[in-house]
Amino acid sequence: MTMDDSDIPTLRRILASSRVIAVVGLSANWYRPSYFAAKYMQDHGYRIIPVNPGYGEVLGETCYPSLEDVPEQVDLVDVFRRAGDVPAVVDSAIAINARTVWMQLGVVNEEAAARARAAGLQVVMDRCVKIEHGRLFGGLHWMGVNTGVISARRPRPPSG
Repeated sequence: MTMDDSDIPTLRRILASSRVIAVVGLSANWYRPSYFAAKYMQDHGYRIIPVNPGYGEVLGETCYPSLEDVPEQVDLVDVFRRAGDVPAVVDSAIAINARTVWMQLGVVNEEAAARARAAGLQVVMDRCVKIEHGRLFGGLHWMGVNTGVISARRPRPPSG
């Protein structure tokens, strides 16, 4: 059992109070989970700051090579990296005075989490910001799939 800040009131408070989200490992490919989650959060009023040295821009925002290069205050660091990469991300999150480190689904690193907590950061592990936002703020509709992206309907050829 992992120890993290993932009870419902805490998750709701984190998402309600965080306005600027740095997404570490954000891909520019629309079909990647990081892109899909970041786009959803951007569409729901969050400022998304891409952090990935491989891109100059993602989702219409300047992409930075590292958290330390981001020129504004970051509330939440959303980690789309392997668990082994998390310690360096946590060190950076501490260095920039972020409030929360959020590790995506499948990402758990207890040692890095303990270091983040010791530095005063909140830690959420093995959860998706998009799923939790939808669950807690009503963004999931009709069994959670009413996003307009995935459909069981067969596409119709354009008329004309």
